Order: sequence, then C-alpha cells, then structure tokens
Amino acid sequence: MSRFSFDIQPVNRFGGSNTAIRRPKEVTCFSYDDKRQFSLGDSSMQYYYPPSLPADLNLGFDTFQKLNDTPDEHLDALLDSITALERDTEKKCDVDVITWRGMMTKILAAPYDMMNGFEMNATCFQGTIFIEENNAYKNEQKEIQRHQRMPPGMPSQEMMMYWGYKFEVLSVLRQPWDPTPRAEIEARPDQVVNNSAQYCSVVKTGMGSVRMILGGEVDAVWDCKPERKEDPIHWVELKTSAEIRNDRDMLKYERKLLKFWAQSFLLGVPTIIVGFRDQQGIVHRLEELDTASIPGKVKKIGRGSWDGNICINFAAAFLEWLKGTIKEEGVWRIRKQEKSPVIEVFKVEDSGYGDILSPGFKAWRTQQTTSADTSQPL
Repeated sequence: MSRFSFDIQPVNRFGGSNTAIRRPKEVTCFSYDDKRQFSLGDSSMQYYYPPSLPADLNLGFDTFQKLNDTPDEHLDALLDSITALERDTEKKCDVDVITWRGMMTKILAAPYDMMNGFEMNATCFQGTIFIEENNAYKNEQKEIQRHQRMPPGMPSQEMMMYWGYKFEVLSVLRQPWDPTPRAEIEARPDQVVNNSAQYCSVVKTGMGSVRMILGGEVDAVWDCKPERKEDPIHWVELKTSAEIRNDRDMLKYERKLLKFWAQSFLLGVPTIIVGFRDQQGIVHRLEELDTASIPGKVKKIGRGSWDGNICINFAAAFLEWLKGTIKEEGVWRIRKQEKSPVIEVFKVEDSGYGDILSPGFKAWRTQQTTSADTSQPL
C-alpha cells in the first residue's frame, strides 16, 4: 500500500515570514446538551463571568458526571452542521480540508512537541480531505495515562482533569450577567460538573493556499455574539495552570502556552483566561492573555522554547503536501510516533471512506453533485 513521509526536522527550514492566514470566521455552530444530545445552534453557549477567589477546584469531584468518550463519534456532528448550512445557503462548502480543531492543533504544535505521538484517519471525497482522530489510538493512550503512577504528593490524572472542568463551571453563566440572579452567580461552586454539554463553533479559515473548515468547542463568550455575522466574536478560552515557582515551572508553562495558543489561534479565540492554582487545586489568581501576542512574548521575554511563525509555516507546508498526497478515496493513516522526526501517511484501506464520512453526508453530497445550485462555493 502507498506510504509517504513528511520531515518535521530540522524546523529552522520553516523560519522566515509568516504564511498568509485567513482569519477564522464562524459559518455555523452546534451544541451538545448535558445528555450529549446534538442540536444545531447555540443552545449550549455560555457567558464568561470571573470566579470568586480563592476557588477550590476539588469541590464536587465525587459527583462529577463525566462523559464517556470511548465510543467513536467520528466527524458526524461537524458533517451534520455542514449539511444543514449547505441546505440553507444552497452553496457547497468548497474547501481542501474538513476536520476538528484538535487535529490541527496537533499538527501546528508538531515541530516542538517531539515527545507525543498522534494518529489520525483521513479520506478524500469530492476533492476535500476529511480528517478525524484514530479513536482506537486515542483510547489506548488514555488507558496508558490512566495507569501512570504519579509522584508522591501529586494528585491523580483524573483529579487534574476534573480541575479544568471545575474551573470552567466556576467561570461561566448560562445567560449574560445582567439578567442572571446574584444567587445563581454565587451558587456556581456547588454546581455539579457535567462535561457532556458543549458549544462548538464551525469556522472557515485557511493557511497559505489551503482552505479549511474546522469545528471545535468554545468555552464562553466575553459579552455576546455580534448581530452581524461578519464581525469577530469575542470568545474566551478557560485554562488552569500550576503556579510558577521557579525556572523549571516557567519552562513547563511556556510549553503549555504553545497548546493554549494553537487551540485558540485556529478558531479565532482572542482571549485566554488562565487560573493559576497551587498544588492542592486552589486558584489564587487569574491572568488574561491576548492570544495573538503569546508567540511574541515567548520570543522576547521567555526561553524561546517555540516559535509561532515556524508552527504556522510548518502546518501550511504539511497541508499543502497532504493535498498532493491524499487525492483519492480509501482510508489513510496520518501518524507521528513518539519522539519521531517525521509524519507518516499511508493507506490502510484501498477503497471507500471507512466510517469517516456519515451516510447522511455522503448521500447529501452525492445528491447535490449534479445540482447547479451548489456549484457556487461558500
């Protein structure tokens, strides 16, 4: 079967001026409720309102309603939202790549994330490459992580994951601040944490000559969505991080900033709120980060452990190469092994599209191929 590889190292060859970026613009959205039921629209959108400090992230761990993410959801929700958009606009979403934001985050960070691996499945349909996470690989990695022994005095992986979700609950409201009763704002520490509900933004963006549609979860909006669709949305990403006590902590935080920046940059999220916590999971201070300024700060006042320009240029070059590599049906694997300096791309199924494309989406697109109405790109 066909096998190709793309060199990550040496990363310096991706230096120089930035590749042209198309500003991410939301074209549609969808929601999951707390029972993981899908719906089009923004019913699960939340509004940022700062938590009271100090904030204990341990509260309610025993009542955590954790999503079982073992089953493979593929791209189904994203493709359902694209189908609905194409029906409404009578225009085809004519792009080179359709995927989740999480897949692009891994690619964007690859030049500086040597230790971690990833596996994705891809297929080409009507000139577009569709990329999803390889669910079997994801579940294997989660199992390995779950059995990792933590150093003495360190909380479990499960507890630290909970801290992130708890911080979100403490920092959001279901409606804007003005009509929200004071009692509801103050009751947030007692709210049961359920990570099934999500608001997902679907954006059209691009790097260099590669046009993309990305879907990804957004934590909250700063104020409210603007009425004009052309206007940028002031989204907020919520993160927690350990307090910085020494140079080693600073370097760890700087590397964490790579993922923070990549995730928010790809969806056009302008603001990241970081809750700095102590070793016991108590948040004592908040910091507001401007997404666009993070790479510059890392370069000027940090250790320079990563370069945003190199990440963007690398991702654009890789996607351009991928466009020329995955040009036919069948199921392809995109794989970077741990500590590997290359990304491998190889075929695992010669024909068909696997389960990457939902039957409904294939039927919709096949039905539209002869229609003049969908010949105009969105």
